[in-house]
Amino acid sequence: MIKLRVGASKDERAAQSLDLSNHFLIAMPNMMDPIFGGTVIYICEHNARGAMGVVINRATDMTVADLFDRIDLQLEIIPNSHPMGQHPVLFGGPVQSDRGFILHAPAGSYSSTLKVSDEVSFTTSRDILESLAAGEAPQRLLLSIGYSGWGAGQLEQEILSNGWLTAPADLGVMFDLPIEERFDAAMKLLGFDPLMLASVAGHA
Repeated sequence: MIKLRVGASKDERAAQSLDLSNHFLIAMPNMMDPIFGGTVIYICEHNARGAMGVVINRATDMTVADLFDRIDLQLEIIPNSHPMGQHPVLFGGPVQSDRGFILHAPAGSYSSTLKVSDEVSFTTSRDILESLAAGEAPQRLLLSIGYSGWGAGQLEQEILSNGWLTAPADLGVMFDLPIEERFDAAMKLLGFDPLMLASVAGHA
């Protein structure tokens, strides 16, 4: 548990004790940040050192086939023939935006993997891409360029400042819905119509 500083308010203590791993972080509709406005972020890790996650609803102009071409891998010989080939690569966040990251379910076992839950893992190693090229990848996966990160206490403060809503992650929203539908679907997990929200934050 995060060590509390002396004199922390009740709200600050509540925020500091949060563990939002395997949760959605949903930007408040009034967030004007050019990077994070309108985003849904899947939180992969959250502890005393900070938090990290991947934006799941912002596509780049690169497809999976394009990415494989750049790293000299082929999807079953002819990239465009593979059903994953035309899926967009996501903008996962501004940190390490020159590297690829993969969210996938089932969790599986790869050489550099963070197991987020019993169902979902976050993998950074090339071996999962080689499995995908061979047609042996996990059933559900998202490829992103970059990830989102916060230092110690930073995410908690942003939540207290009404920047974000949170909800337990829903794999159907994350993996199955079209990218453009994920924000509204994540909001509906909380029973909210995004248009009805002003500047009042909350979390599940």
